[in-house]
Amino acid sequence: MLNLRNNFIFAPIKTGYGDSLGNISKKHVDFYLKRSKFLGAITLEPLYMEKNLRELPTQIGIDNDDKIEGLKNLISEIHKNETKVIAHLNHPGRMANPKIPGNIFLSSTDKACENGGANPKTMDKADMQDVLELFKNSAIRAEKAGFDIIELQFGHGYLLAQFISPKVNDRTDEYGGSFKNRIKFPLEVLEAVKSTVDLPVIVRISGDEMIPDGIKLPEMIQFSKILKEKSVDAIHVSAGTVCNTPPWFFQHMFVPKGKTWEFAKKIKQETDIPIIYVGQINTKEDIELLNNEYKADYIAVGRALVADPDFIGKILLKKEGNYRPCLACAEGCLGGVKSGQGLQCLVNPAVGRHTEPVKEAEKFKYFAVIGGGLAGMEAAITLKKRGHDVDLYEKDKLGGQFNMVPLTPNKKSMETLVPYFIKEIENNGINIIHKEAVKSNLIGKYDEVVIATGSTPAKIDIPGLDKFYWAEILFKENLPENKKVLIIGGGLIGVDIATALIPRNNQVIIVKRTTDFGEDMEMIAKTLSLKMMKEKGTQFSDHTFIEKVDGKTIYARKNNEPIQFNDIDLIVVSTGMKSFNPLKNELENVMPVHIIGDAKEIGNAQGAITNAYEEAIML
Repeated sequence: MLNLRNNFIFAPIKTGYGDSLGNISKKHVDFYLKRSKFLGAITLEPLYMEKNLRELPTQIGIDNDDKIEGLKNLISEIHKNETKVIAHLNHPGRMANPKIPGNIFLSSTDKACENGGANPKTMDKADMQDVLELFKNSAIRAEKAGFDIIELQFGHGYLLAQFISPKVNDRTDEYGGSFKNRIKFPLEVLEAVKSTVDLPVIVRISGDEMIPDGIKLPEMIQFSKILKEKSVDAIHVSAGTVCNTPPWFFQHMFVPKGKTWEFAKKIKQETDIPIIYVGQINTKEDIELLNNEYKADYIAVGRALVADPDFIGKILLKKEGNYRPCLACAEGCLGGVKSGQGLQCLVNPAVGRHTEPVKEAEKFKYFAVIGGGLAGMEAAITLKKRGHDVDLYEKDKLGGQFNMVPLTPNKKSMETLVPYFIKEIENNGINIIHKEAVKSNLIGKYDEVVIATGSTPAKIDIPGLDKFYWAEILFKENLPENKKVLIIGGGLIGVDIATALIPRNNQVIIVKRTTDFGEDMEMIAKTLSLKMMKEKGTQFSDHTFIEKVDGKTIYARKNNEPIQFNDIDLIVVSTGMKSFNPLKNELENVMPVHIIGDAKEIGNAQGAITNAYEEAIML
């Protein structure tokens, strides 16, 4: 038994907060401590067992005895909150990062991942023995460091899943072919760990790799029965493989919520072993459903606790306040780690940046925040929390252009963000003035002004282009059906609009002056959006310059050769944005003015929120 104080576990999420030596940093301590207050257990990020097996250059290591002291200090701090700590041991196999010098690549096969990566060496008996020793030694260090539980990664396309998966394992020896043979090496790893330490052991699996010839649920039910016989304490059921189906591995907003829960439910019904449920668990309703209907033994929450460290505390009514909603977008939590900046969060600008709570201002002031988009709302809330008086000017709906984002397919999860901000504004008693801010109403009344007036579509001068849409085409009353639509501009907005038009049987042509369609997008969203567009017959035209519009005929040049697009019913222009800050020149020589978000520099939602927060904590 895991003997946790409650059934909530923080799932293993890569932070990128370490150094090149794999040591625990102050950022790690701050990050995990904040999230351990209301949980039964915290799982640290995957621990590398050998320096040449890293996924990140800044990953936490458990490869040497010199790591024990740092781990022990972190664990003892978490234990002060009566929260247990889980060591997640994972051998990446062929999924070790090829960009890290010195990394080695081993697998059940010699074939590289289809999504890229190095060609691995097919493991022989000596390699297998080395891996067994790695797991044993790492487990011993985990026990010495004070970990309460060990979790073994047998899923997600990593080494042990590479043996289990019939798609990957092409061996002809005793470790390949039949199901019994394919699970042999993973079971040897399990036996090695259990015979070495006395800690409870969890096994993490992919209930289904979500590919036709990969790991499937019936075999995982059978495997789970064997794991129960081997006295595994719990099975952590996820889905996907980092190699072939990363959206399922990351539980991205583009995949349906609840599929992993169904896998877990079926394994529970067939095996009667404690099961850990995971996957896009980010609302109060999710928790209630899993507890009441699924009867979940344990619930693993990851990114919702990144977005709000007190998410579970607020669900359990042990902490007051609204929880910042996780959007399952992977913008900050995946993008930040991949970019080398470390774990971040679109909705929570404090993640990875500041360890201290928002501090009270030394001198209270009266601020006017002009513009009620994401940046304006974040600035107003943070200023108010610091003790300032704040009026928020917004002549239209709060939320600004972000209100259009959930109107695109697969981004419905993003509709929770604006309501969260509105609740925070109400709860913090921020006065909203629903009219346009003008100079005469500001001077003499406010100490300082924050301009968050956002951006407007960049103008485009094309002869004959008199009528066209921008993103407002996404509104229900504007969304066409059975039309031939030309989209000029193939960045994030253009691609998102295309994905909204396609399900309504519109024929879409999208043109771009360069080649990288969706260049501004988070990688998973970009890959899946472009895939859907191609499958639905979208016509892509790169290196294309529109020269003239003549009725339903559009004249252009592609690679400097003349082309034309005929019978076009509607034109959408999404050629970029420009900052909109009309009050800047009127006010900046009269009173202190601070410009934030897109009004300052064109960026994305995460950048707008972060910039607003970082400015507001300094005022």
